[in-house]
Amino acid sequence: MTDHAPFRADQVGSLLRPPELKAAREQFTKKEIDRAALTAVEDKLIRVAVKRQEEAGLQGITDGDFRRQSWSGDFLESIPGVEMEKHLAAGTRNEAPVGAMVSNWQPATPHVSEKLKWPGSIQRKSFEFLKSATTRTPKVTIPSPSMLHFRGGRGAIDPVAYPEMEAFFTDLSALYRAEIMDLAAAGCRYVQLDDTNLAYLCDPRLRERVKSIGEDPDKLPHLYARLINAAIADRPADIKITIHLCRGNSLSRGHAEGGYEPVAEAIFNEFKIDGFFLEYDDARSGDFAPLRFVPKGKLRIVLGVLSSKFGKLEAKDEVKRRIDEASKYMPLDQICLSPQCGFASHTGGNILTEDDQWAKLRLAAELAAEIWPNG
Repeated sequence: MTDHAPFRADQVGSLLRPPELKAAREQFTKKEIDRAALTAVEDKLIRVAVKRQEEAGLQGITDGDFRRQSWSGDFLESIPGVEMEKHLAAGTRNEAPVGAMVSNWQPATPHVSEKLKWPGSIQRKSFEFLKSATTRTPKVTIPSPSMLHFRGGRGAIDPVAYPEMEAFFTDLSALYRAEIMDLAAAGCRYVQLDDTNLAYLCDPRLRERVKSIGEDPDKLPHLYARLINAAIADRPADIKITIHLCRGNSLSRGHAEGGYEPVAEAIFNEFKIDGFFLEYDDARSGDFAPLRFVPKGKLRIVLGVLSSKFGKLEAKDEVKRRIDEASKYMPLDQICLSPQCGFASHTGGNILTEDDQWAKLRLAAELAAEIWPNG
């Protein structure tokens, strides 16, 4: 396969926010500095992060989510009529031990109060700056369109705006299609859709929650395939689209568990994309057997066998052993590797240092060069 995104050594996207950025964002929140001053700090630190990614050996370069508070909320709330409803009583993540499963925590649910309409460029300006800062492939990450449906289902969609759900899905796909085509017009050729929902459908407990809001967990992978396929239908042939599946990563804690078996056949064969980023950093992701459903020659699967939660570096021999194990179920030529998630789902970030973060990314590049010496 030719060398293209996703790359042999890749990354999910978010990076730990430097202290200077956290301080500037807090000052902005307190109205001690204006938007221009915050943007200047973001610009400066993104340039630094880009250089560090390039030095680590990566080909796909992100802005680290340095312009966002969270991986999803900023983007979704930029859509008119979308509001993130916080679940304040659903659990306290900060009280859980590092690395623990936080089963009683429910993330903010997007609510749609009016007809969806693309507001104009959401990510283009950020992309254009990133593109100007690197000679490698700038990568844009955005929350999957399924995020506007999964957490609340029918109950989170205003029935006056959308008496029929099919009209909602049509408008949602059209909104994302417009955003992706706008990015394409700006020169973007690598877009990642971040989707916690498909992985959550692998957890029996969360499948029950899906049923409790009136949705069918067996039908949702097929619905989301149709939704996303419509959203990317008009993209230029040279744009690479990937989806990242996540079981929760905030503050080095998880929120779901279960292998990919319940969704594997549907996602690998129905989504018309170029690759999946799959978490495989610990036992909660299950084994590699679901990779048997990956069609030969059509998809790259980025195995997240390095942890972005903890700073300890994985032994190269152990990572190679796991890649070899995965290759029993799918061709090695279609496998890539990365950390299992980003390093900072929100401003708080995971429980490791920036030095740990860069060491992980260097390790990914070194391993890829050793496992796939010909690219």
